[in-house]
Amino acid sequence: MTTIVNPVLRVAPAAPADAAAHFRAGLAFHTDVSDVAAALGAGTDPGFVLVDSRSTEAWDQGHIPGALHLPTALVAGQAGQLLDRSVPVVTYCWGPGCNGAARAALALAELGYRVKEMLGGFEYWVREGLEFETWQGRERRAPDPLTAPVDAGDCGC
Repeated sequence: MTTIVNPVLRVAPAAPADAAAHFRAGLAFHTDVSDVAAALGAGTDPGFVLVDSRSTEAWDQGHIPGALHLPTALVAGQAGQLLDRSVPVVTYCWGPGCNGAARAALALAELGYRVKEMLGGFEYWVREGLEFETWQGRERRAPDPLTAPVDAGDCGC
């Protein structure tokens, strides 16, 4: 008799201790839009600098209020003048389909900064209905019901 294993369980799940270590490590490298928004909106020093690693054209199209603009290509030459190595950095780029924030985070880490990448990037910031800035002023769009709860303060994650 042949046992059919579905694609999910073809490779067995990790042992609980291994899984805990993996996910704990992941949280040391990543944060998400909701957590960044909560930290920035608390009205106190969030304890990190938010860095938009996109081009000037992308920055002008829209960026997160309070973010520092430092394109990935300029990190090596400008980070030392703009950032304090004692303050953690959170990087973001366009969204899940862009690895610019990861490349900026790598460049910053190689320069001695403690850094996390914001998952979802600017795309999910806007899709979750959070305020953003353009050269024309501040905007906010309705939350996308596929990415954020429409009638609740947070997702409950």
